[in-house]
Amino acid sequence: MSKLFLSGTVEAVEGVTARMRRIRLAGVPDLRWTPGQHVRVRVGGLTLRTYSVWDYDGHLDLCVLDHPTGGPGTRWAREVRPGQRVSFTRPDGRLVPRDGAPYHLFAGDATASVAFGPMMRALPADARVYGVIESEERLPLPREVVWTDSLLDMLRALDLPDEPGVAYLAGEARACQAARRHLVHDRGWPRRSTIVKPFWAPGKRGMD
Repeated sequence: MSKLFLSGTVEAVEGVTARMRRIRLAGVPDLRWTPGQHVRVRVGGLTLRTYSVWDYDGHLDLCVLDHPTGGPGTRWAREVRPGQRVSFTRPDGRLVPRDGAPYHLFAGDATASVAFGPMMRALPADARVYGVIESEERLPLPREVVWTDSLLDMLRALDLPDEPGVAYLAGEARACQAARRHLVHDRGWPRRSTIVKPFWAPGKRGMD
């Protein structure tokens, strides 16, 4: 196997919401990661898909949405079974908590909530946190968030402090860009105060 890839054995597959599966990989020692980072999983042949790390404690936990687009990643998550070997890259990514922010704003969809959970757990207990998530799939998160069926409408209505904080915007690509435009153009935030991570885009190869 290439040195670029690690591997683990599927220990368990279980539902955590109606359309979200937790896939636990065993045999993954000494994995270094920062909450919010992702791995790239080999879901068939040379096909890779990106999944945020939900947790790691000797076992690597991934939470995978049963996406209606039915792409390669969705098919893999539906079919994977305990005992199978899984190859993946080392954790990577810049969607991680930023130190020194006056407050933290999390905005995204169900796929984003997988990254947001560990990021929120990593924040100091006294950190100010605001969250808006567009999803019917409600993962257990350590901070209170607003669950909605319209991310942008709820973000526009959200009562935030006058000064900018740091925003973590993740999920569907167009929704991420719309959320950033709102913060930058409507609320006057500097672009450097927004961290954008598009996880998927309808019909875009590699992000389906």
